[in-house]
Amino acid sequence: MKATTIERIEDKLYQNRYLVDTGRPHITVRPHRSPSPNLLALTQICPAKCYEVNEIGQVAIVSDGCLECGTCRVLCEASGDIKWNYPRGGFGVLFKFG
Repeated sequence: MKATTIERIEDKLYQNRYLVDTGRPHITVRPHRSPSPNLLALTQICPAKCYEVNEIGQVAIVSDGCLECGTCRVLCEASGDIKWNYPRGGFGVLFKFG
């Protein structure tokens, strides 16, 4: 019988490295009283789990570890819920395997 190994997404994300540009996040969430449905959706669909609802009910981001996949940009940039820019040269995600 063959043993199966289950790989967790966290184990795969651990292989990547991220060079943080301290004080200059490439994504910011616009101030809001209550989050839009799309902004709330980001707390579930961001593959790096960068978005979370804070203690006062607002969606906040910690962009350290962002994969720059564009999911949040597609979902929320047009509505103005977020402001997204590419990280400055030399900063951001460093993919170990490509």
